[in-house]
Amino acid sequence: MKLQATLCVLLSLIFELSSCEHLRVVPGSTLELPCLSFHTDFSEVDITWKFNGKDVSLSDQSPGSSRVKQNGWYLSISPVTAANEGEYTCVMKENNVEMIRTFNIRVDASVRYTIKVIEGNTAPLPCYFPPSSHVKADALWFKETGSNMRTWLDPEDDNKRVELLYPLDHDQTSIIRNTVMEDAGLYICSSEGESLSSVYVIVEVAPTEVPHSCIGYTAAWEPCQDENSRTGEPILQESITEFSMKLYSFLRESQPSNNLLFSPISIGGILSHLLLGARGHTRKAIERAVCVPHDFHCVHLQMKKLREKLAGSLQMASQIYYNPQKNLSESFTNQSIQFYDAQPTRLLETSKENTDMINSWVANKTNNKIKHLVDSVSPSTQLMLLNAVSFSGQWKVKYDLKFKKGPFTKLDGDLVTVPLLYHQNYMAAMTHDVELKAQVARFALTGDSSLYILLPRSNKVTDLQQVEERMTDTAVLNMIEKVKRISPQPIEVTLPQIKLDIQPDMNILMRKLGLSSLFEDANLCGLYSEERLVLNEARHRAFLALTEQGVEAGAVTSVSFSRSFPSFSALRPFIMLLWSDHANVPLFIGRVTEP
Repeated sequence: MKLQATLCVLLSLIFELSSCEHLRVVPGSTLELPCLSFHTDFSEVDITWKFNGKDVSLSDQSPGSSRVKQNGWYLSISPVTAANEGEYTCVMKENNVEMIRTFNIRVDASVRYTIKVIEGNTAPLPCYFPPSSHVKADALWFKETGSNMRTWLDPEDDNKRVELLYPLDHDQTSIIRNTVMEDAGLYICSSEGESLSSVYVIVEVAPTEVPHSCIGYTAAWEPCQDENSRTGEPILQESITEFSMKLYSFLRESQPSNNLLFSPISIGGILSHLLLGARGHTRKAIERAVCVPHDFHCVHLQMKKLREKLAGSLQMASQIYYNPQKNLSESFTNQSIQFYDAQPTRLLETSKENTDMINSWVANKTNNKIKHLVDSVSPSTQLMLLNAVSFSGQWKVKYDLKFKKGPFTKLDGDLVTVPLLYHQNYMAAMTHDVELKAQVARFALTGDSSLYILLPRSNKVTDLQQVEERMTDTAVLNMIEKVKRISPQPIEVTLPQIKLDIQPDMNILMRKLGLSSLFEDANLCGLYSEERLVLNEARHRAFLALTEQGVEAGAVTSVSFSRSFPSFSALRPFIMLLWSDHANVPLFIGRVTEP
């Protein structure tokens, strides 16, 4: 990105023999140096510019050269390069008076990003820890305020304009909300005294604000032209698998060693439901997030067919709650009922009534696996979207009902005693997947579903991370197909009994999916056209139990996972995929590091 910056230095005292200004600039920027910072009545002044003691040529017009403008009152350099670093002197002579102004220019090649933002908008400050590093504490951001002086950006200050997006994550990007002209300058991200990133921010004057308008965006979602097409189902299957692995990648980065659980079918379902009312840039952002092609008009019809296909083992429901003062568009309401079996519901008068109503809906749709999702509902809430899934599957081969315990080895080598699922001759398919570098076992469940357990080579965190880094959508699909072709064999199986109830931060996850605009500048004209409507918050909660009877799981805007393994002994950290064989999509994905 080409940086256009004008740096002006004000002088309160003119008649100095020498006044030196120190400026730090970025390669690629445009720099204009004023000989004086105000207009004068000098009519016949003789102006000379020098660079490192040598006269600046008035005829040199090559890129990167210094150009004298307005009869010498300004010296312009564009684009700035390392060769432009040094001392610039403007000498003004009139009669017997001589005035000198000096600029000392430092070209900072360490600046990795240049951000140009319109005043009043949000400026991102990118910063990343090396992938191999262990994140022990968040990095610190500083703004350079003068020669060798820095000011710390405190996220807890009274203005709350600065926010670290992903705490204790390898991605240490921060944002500055509601930027003002004074926010322009150089920002440094550092950890333990080492610079990780530097960002040069340019704040431009805001143009006249254009009134909100939904003209051209209020039409209903395009009809699916070929409802019986054979390509629609595989397109959605591939999109869900790719989306699932993207979610897992984001979650494992922010939680490198903890238990994980999420339901990609639930998160994808709620975003697809919202896509029904999204238009313009918001529609494109959601389509990119859920990995569906932009021209895939049949996405909602295929989501309906998928829900119907999964109905035997997975119950999935969507719901939209909205401010009763808003009148949602008739087309969105009708299509919401048609494709997602969801009649949008008005919020009630008080926070307690809304909280009870939403938590009651969640409990009902997850068969009481999840009874509590929200603590309170803000009176200012405009829009809330929920999606709940509930899964219950029985082992096709039952485990020994005798109560047993055994040691589970955690990532740090510590042992913890856990109740076990054990079978001496369990019929299961097992293999070593070379591509994933993991031992894989498939455990059949009722409802035409399977639980896949991926067991790394050891309990070391490096072996777990190696498997996770290789878990692309292509690698996982190849693994699924490979294991399906293997005939079950009698295996001595030992699994820990587990119950997972996890609520990841959906607001952070939405940002990582590229959906920050939903909270700030959403185009939801297909849902509500009278004024701008933004999302208040997103929630996701998942439950999974691995018991003698089988796998039970539930998720609300939410997540879940499952697991299994043979002599296969899953008594160390492992990864689980609860997979619908009938629909060929992942239902829950998780990681167990501490049962």
